Order: sequence, then C-alpha cells, then structure tokens
Amino acid sequence: MKLMSALLATLLLAGPAWAEEAKKEGEAEAPKVAYVNLTPALVGNYGAGAKLKYFKADISLQTGGPEVAKKVEYHEPLIRNQLIMLFSQQTDDSLNGVENKEKLRQEALKEVQQVLNTEEGAPLVDDLLFNNLIIQP
Repeated sequence: MKLMSALLATLLLAGPAWAEEAKKEGEAEAPKVAYVNLTPALVGNYGAGAKLKYFKADISLQTGGPEVAKKVEYHEPLIRNQLIMLFSQQTDDSLNGVENKEKLRQEALKEVQQVLNTEEGAPLVDDLLFNNLIIQP
C-alpha cells in the first residue's frame, strides 16, 4: 500500500514537469508568425480612359514574428506607395478573374519583398493576403 501511494505521489509530482517539457518542445517547434495590416485600405484609380475606375484593397503581410513585423511597419509608407503604383497600372482584364487576381497578389508580394530587400537586406515578408479587394470598373 505504501508503495502504491509513493508511486502515485511520484506521478502526481512529476506530471506537471513532464507536461512543461512537452510544452517547451512544442513551443520551439511552433512557427512564429505575425501579420501587418496595411490600414487604412489602399484606395485609388486604375486603368486609362475618360471614365475613372477605382480599387480598394485591404492587405495583410505575413512576417516571421513580432520583431520582423516592426521592421515591416517602419517601411509601411514606402510599401504602400509601391503597391498603389502597381494597382494603378492595372487594367480591367488584369483585375478580372481568380487567376488574374492571384497573379496580381504574386506581383504585389514580389514588389513588397523587393522594397524590403533594398531597405533591410532581406525580403522579411513571407506572404501577402488580400483580405478584401473591391474593383469598380
């Protein structure tokens, strides 16, 4: 009986330590991800012609963690400028359809990574997400 209670006490005391070890291992493996939301949304004109056409894009940038996100936020004005310039060069054809929007997303990601590579020496942004993309032709 004493052996059983000693074993039970050992398991109860060792349980939290074992759980903490497993948690620490899990934390080390969990990827660090942080998102930078470009707020307010990007709004502007696109295309050529007599009629004005508008876009509105809510964009989030996926980074490797909070420290990287701070660096990206520091360069947000330049990133916003480059993205607005990219969007303003689009046409109705380049903004219609899922495939074309995916191409635009990839171009925007490359543009952001190029800006950060020039300014910080590394791309820093892993992905670019359109939270909302509204086109008014």
